[in-house]
Amino acid sequence: MQKAIDLTLSLVASLASLALSWPYWRSFSYFAESRTAWWLYMVIGYALAVFVFYVFFRALRTLFSHDGHEGHSHPAHEHDHHDHGTALPGDH
Repeated sequence: MQKAIDLTLSLVASLASLALSWPYWRSFSYFAESRTAWWLYMVIGYALAVFVFYVFFRALRTLFSHDGHEGHSHPAHEHDHHDHGTALPGDH
């Protein structure tokens, strides 16, 4: 379910990015000479944006899930910093 949410957010965010980069907003001043080249640029850019947003959302989710664990003490992570029977000579 989390992957579907991340993918959906990635698709929507990439669509918003595509809309913001549409040449209409700049009076077609950055419009490519070839319409084929322009469409390739937009399609490849959209696919890359989906990938980057997806990786970003997954990393963000991982970051926040780890952040929530810091306040809790887990028995597996608790360490006894007392003598473990490996005292050096002269240590008392």
